[in-house]
Amino acid sequence: MLHYIEKYFDALIMMLAEMAPYLLLGFFFAGLLHAFVPKSIYRKHLAPRNMKSVVKASLLGIPLPLCSCGVIPTSVGLRREGASHGACTSFLIATPQTGVDSIAATYSLMGLPFAIVRPIAALFTSMFGGWLVNKFAREDETLSEETTKETAECSCDHQQTPSANHPSPTLWQRFTGAMRYAFVEMLQDVGKWLVMGLLIAALITVAVPNEWLAALHDYKLLNMLIVLAVAIPMYVCATGSIPIAVSLMAKGLTPGAALVLLMAGPAVNSASMIVVGKVFGRRTLRLYLTAIITGAIVFGLCIDYLLPQQWFQVSGMIMSGGHCAHCLGTMDWVWMALFLLLLANAFIDRLRHSHRMASSSEQEEDNKSNTNITTYDVKEMACNHCKANVEKIISAIDGVESVEVDLVKGIAYVHGQHDHSEVERQVTANGYPTTRIE
Repeated sequence: MLHYIEKYFDALIMMLAEMAPYLLLGFFFAGLLHAFVPKSIYRKHLAPRNMKSVVKASLLGIPLPLCSCGVIPTSVGLRREGASHGACTSFLIATPQTGVDSIAATYSLMGLPFAIVRPIAALFTSMFGGWLVNKFAREDETLSEETTKETAECSCDHQQTPSANHPSPTLWQRFTGAMRYAFVEMLQDVGKWLVMGLLIAALITVAVPNEWLAALHDYKLLNMLIVLAVAIPMYVCATGSIPIAVSLMAKGLTPGAALVLLMAGPAVNSASMIVVGKVFGRRTLRLYLTAIITGAIVFGLCIDYLLPQQWFQVSGMIMSGGHCAHCLGTMDWVWMALFLLLLANAFIDRLRHSHRMASSSEQEEDNKSNTNITTYDVKEMACNHCKANVEKIISAIDGVESVEVDLVKGIAYVHGQHDHSEVERQVTANGYPTTRIE
């Protein structure tokens, strides 16, 4: 038993050592992208109802580090700003599959060919999905236009428009904002899923016998269908899916089936399917799923049958696990320590913020003169983009003076005299089931 525990932690350390420097680099560039690229770019080029806007939506979505829950309110905001139905669908498909952080992490564990093929597959799959929607889901355009009129603006645009009261931020303020987004907000959103992915991957490495998946290695399409059946309903982020895919490949999963996991896992889950169907229409949802499944299988088959298999070999260090832990150098430990410290800081920051909000709410409730605070239970919030979206939705309701959302507890504290049923209706309509706490 002790031998297996030691082997488990060795496998965990090896994967983290491979990923840590590239994760930090990816988060760094994601922060710069968030702070320095004007969000108006994502609206300006996506309005025409043609293939050109679909291609632009795909190209704009690929580098963005948004998960499948964060991309939905973002795409709703784009639709509200005038982006075409097909372009929004293309953006919905491309964005959660990749991101500069996940591309860097893919390179670290899976090599350059996988890091190149993954965004290319996301590009063509999203273009195919956008084309399908433009051609076969015209009746859904009216539905999405009407629905998005009641929804909030793009939740990922945290920057305020410069004005006399809110002057343009300085270069240093933008940079510090970028670093906070990268190493606090993104780590809060991705960190939990990344840690879960690493833990599951290490467990697979130690507990799953090699012969289980090796027996199915020659049945490549069956491999992919099994992966699809598991990946579609569950939630896994683009970065967290990487160590799971690597550990399964080490046990005999084909590279093509691993790509299917990397594409379908982050792009689709049960919660996102419900919201896409409600906001963009049922026909759009069917075409959205068709594009992702078709694209994943086609590119998976291309990898398994058309490309050299030696391009997609799992790192020898990962496969040997415990036999290589002593091979780590000083810088490997430095990168791991830095990543773990930043991860711990991000989670402590979230818990500290939650505690401050709860304490402030209790003090205000004790003040008998303050009777304008209402609390709501808000479900299905998974990241800071969800939190920002809920706050924007509630803030736009008449009578609301201010709102704070505790992401850890799933509670919204709303100040001001307002229509409680309107808060419940609008927030629930955006995919976050909400009820007032009496």
